[in-house]
Amino acid sequence: MIYLDYQATTPLAPEALAAMLPWLESQYANPHSAHAAGRAARAAVEVAREQIADLLPGGGTFSFTGGATEALNWAIKGSTGPIVTFATEHAAVLDTVEAEARKGRQAIVVPVGADGLPDMAAAREAIVPGTGLVAAMLVNNEIGVIHPVEEIARLAHVAGALFLCDAVQGYGRELIPDGCDLIAVSAHKIHGPKGVGGLWIRDGVTLEPLLHGGGQEPAGRSGTLSPALCAGFGAAALLAKQRFGADHAHAEQLFRAALEHMGADWTLNGSLGERYHGNLNLRRAGLDVARLMSDLRDIAFSAGSACASGSGRPSHVLRAIGLSDAEAKSSIRIGFGRYTTEEELMTALDRITAAARGQKVAA
Repeated sequence: MIYLDYQATTPLAPEALAAMLPWLESQYANPHSAHAAGRAARAAVEVAREQIADLLPGGGTFSFTGGATEALNWAIKGSTGPIVTFATEHAAVLDTVEAEARKGRQAIVVPVGADGLPDMAAAREAIVPGTGLVAAMLVNNEIGVIHPVEEIARLAHVAGALFLCDAVQGYGRELIPDGCDLIAVSAHKIHGPKGVGGLWIRDGVTLEPLLHGGGQEPAGRSGTLSPALCAGFGAAALLAKQRFGADHAHAEQLFRAALEHMGADWTLNGSLGERYHGNLNLRRAGLDVARLMSDLRDIAFSAGSACASGSGRPSHVLRAIGLSDAEAKSSIRIGFGRYTTEEELMTALDRITAAARGQKVAA
């Protein structure tokens, strides 16, 4: 299997697995218990918290959650006032905003351009005094476009609003600019385990709890933490910090080589310049993506977001950048990173291209 779906999830780093094993095998105490074993588990959680926070701005508190979806729900539902967000946000943001709107909360969804970048003129019109929360992602999970979150945060603050950054795809891969009030992150996007994420909350910002029942976490999130998951997340974050430059350079090299390799029959979706280089979202006229994936079952790539790929609907992100249903459905997402070799990437791209050409011949 050649794995090229890094936006959906990343391979677990050996270092993260090693950090988790003791807490799965023999050190099973509840980290909220007062006895010695519980205190040891709590200490492991706090070490992990510090490791994760080292990739976040200073002046805030990091609370563990069950994943980024919970973190985003908490940030949105725990805040007040009208919401402004953008058309290519993850479903965890858009669906939560829609749910809040059904309860009567005002919400504005700002469009993006053909390159996937926010329409900043429309954003300035939408983010006005009285706005309570502005939510924008750092790196788009489908097309890899890097949003100008620092500029959007400034607009939010001028209007007196909080700024929420969905940094799930960018954390550990791109620098997170200052100016964020809330930052959602996830372990399994940076070679950590699934089932754990977190919300960074700037000092002085308060949110209503999403989960009640103990308030174990600093900002009031309730629930028993898993020391194993927290330790795995912390180890992955430490490794991401240590390898930040090397990982970034490796992804850029693979991106350049892949883009040159694919040729003129393929069109890049989203901005070429403002982009995380571990993402290659391409379309080819007339491509039957479902057939392509069936023909290449030993290559893991995506027809779009893993969260929505089973729906059969065109990607809302690709529709938002102006693609037709046919163009959106003829697009594939190839994601790569730390453990991808150039040889396996080129092999996979050759086979994808050959299978796509074979469809045209058969037609």
